[in-house]
Amino acid sequence: MKTERVLHRTRRLWRQCALFSLSMMASLFCGVVSAEVLHEEKSVYRNIFVTEVDGRRCLMFNAIRGERNQTCMDMRNPKEFVFHYARMTMAGLLVNPNPQHILIAGLGGGTLPTALHEMYPDATIDILEIDQAVVNVAKNFFNFQESEQVQTHVVDARVFIKRAGLEGKKYDFIVLDAFTGEYIPEHLMTQEFLEEVKQVLTPDGVVVANTFSSSRLYSYESETYRAVFGDFFNLKMSGSGNRVIIAQQKPLPSMGELKANAQPLFEPLKPYGVDILEFPARMGTRPDWDQTRRVLTDQFSPANLLGR
Repeated sequence: MKTERVLHRTRRLWRQCALFSLSMMASLFCGVVSAEVLHEEKSVYRNIFVTEVDGRRCLMFNAIRGERNQTCMDMRNPKEFVFHYARMTMAGLLVNPNPQHILIAGLGGGTLPTALHEMYPDATIDILEIDQAVVNVAKNFFNFQESEQVQTHVVDARVFIKRAGLEGKKYDFIVLDAFTGEYIPEHLMTQEFLEEVKQVLTPDGVVVANTFSSSRLYSYESETYRAVFGDFFNLKMSGSGNRVIIAQQKPLPSMGELKANAQPLFEPLKPYGVDILEFPARMGTRPDWDQTRRVLTDQFSPANLLGR
C-alpha cells in the first residue's frame, strides 16, 4: 500500500513538463522520469513533500498551479547552490561585505543561512519561518542546524519585524525570501511593511529581496521599493525567472566600489557555485518598469489578482 502511494505521488509530481520553483523561480525541465518521495505531510499552511531524483533532493510545496520547488540540494555537492536565486542573493555582499547581524525572512531548506553562517561564523542570524513543519524538514533532510549564532523564530515575518523595530533591534543584512504556495504574501509586499523593514536596517545595511522577473506585479513592486528606499540595484540573470532587489538607506555604492568588494569575496563564494565577479555589471538602477503604477499599500495590494 505504501509503495502504491509513493508511485502514485511520483507520477503526479513529474507529470508536468516543467516545474517552476516557488522561491527560486527556476525550472526543472523534462527528462526526469521518476522521483523518490522521502517525506510528505500536510502542515497548517501547506502540503509539503521532499523528493529526490538523480542525487538532487528538493523541498516542494503544493500550489494551485502545481507542485513548486522551494529548495533543491545536490546531495553529491551539498554546498553548491542549485538555483540562480540563491547565487544572486549573495550579490548583497557587494554592498555590505562584512555583515554581523543577519535577518532572513523565509527558511526553505535552510541552504542560505547555512552558507552565510559558514562564511561569517561570528555573525548572528535570525531566521523567520511561519511553519514549524518547514523548520523540521530543513533539519531532517537538508542539513540545516541551529546554534547559538543561528536562531529560527516560528513567527510571521511582519510581526517579528514590527516588534523588533519597537525594541530597537538593528540588522545590517536583511533577506526577504518568504513565499506562500504561489507568491510573496501580500502583507510582505507593501509600503508599510518595507518601512518597518527600513526601521530595523542599520545605516550601512542592505536589503536583498527575491521576486519574480516576469510577474505582472513587477512594476508595482518596483515602484513600492523605490518609494521606500529610492534607487535600488535590480539584478537579473539570463536563464533565471528571478530578479533580486538590492536596496539600502544611503546612496548606493559606485560600480568601482562593487568591483572592489567583489575581489575578496570571489574565493570564499566559489564552493557555493557563485561567481561574484559577474554580478556588478548586471546590477542596474535604471527603471525598466512602468513608472505610472501605484505603490502597493496595506489597502492596495492586488497580489492574488496579478501574481504570476
